[in-house]
Amino acid sequence: MRHDSKLPIRRLLLAACASLALAACAKDKAELTYVARDVETLYNLGADTLAKGQYLQAALLFDEVERQHPYSAWARRAQLMSSFSYYQANKYQEAILSAQRFLSLHPGNKDAAYAYYLVAVSYYEQISDVRRDQKITEQALNALTELVRRYPETPYAADARLKLDLTRDHLAGKEMEVGRWYQVRGECLAAVHRFNNVIEKYETTSHVPEALHRLTECYLELGMRGEAQRTAAVLGYNYPGSKWYKRSYNLLGGGKLASKTAAAAPPSGQTSDQIGG
Repeated sequence: MRHDSKLPIRRLLLAACASLALAACAKDKAELTYVARDVETLYNLGADTLAKGQYLQAALLFDEVERQHPYSAWARRAQLMSSFSYYQANKYQEAILSAQRFLSLHPGNKDAAYAYYLVAVSYYEQISDVRRDQKITEQALNALTELVRRYPETPYAADARLKLDLTRDHLAGKEMEVGRWYQVRGECLAAVHRFNNVIEKYETTSHVPEALHRLTECYLELGMRGEAQRTAAVLGYNYPGSKWYKRSYNLLGGGKLASKTAAAAPPSGQTSDQIGG
């Protein structure tokens, strides 16, 4: 998903990267060749290459640290540096695999939160247009949720919560896209299922008012006028100023719908979330 939010992602990752690379202050001018090197020289060469913005080459060098010195403490750091470098190179699947390998070998490590974040943002950056398959978006949602669940007090979780909102909104947008497609084809039952998914699974997203209006249209098309009125009343109670309520209001007839909207107001002590529940 290409948007301005990638800038704070990079800042978070760079901060964590800096803490991992403290040992990489030595300058190594060796060429990028795959020959046997001592672990510190090889790691520092990777760090220098990363600092030059040669991200893919840096990732390969950090992979070489792990390959040549698999049981060293440097190898553990190199796994995360490799993941970060692949992320910077927009090689997201490779970044995910490196971070997941780190987590499988060192699940209790102090940098595990950073590894989970690398996995989550690598999925997040691959979110595609709502007209395409959303498997990656589901994976991003799961990875972001897992990060927040495991490490709720970290800066990574704070950023993940913002991305969760955007990810849910994206998934709701996909449901709306499919629902509208069914509706145009006259397959109203299938459309109702999709619009209900938006209301039930993504109730905090910006797509809910339209979903309620589309449900109203579908129920009318199916001859279920009472259900259409009830749905429009919920729309009017929760989103009285929206253009979608105005459309439902006009569709059903103002006076009758207005009275039902008033009736939809919950009694004292009941929340609007319980309407029609």
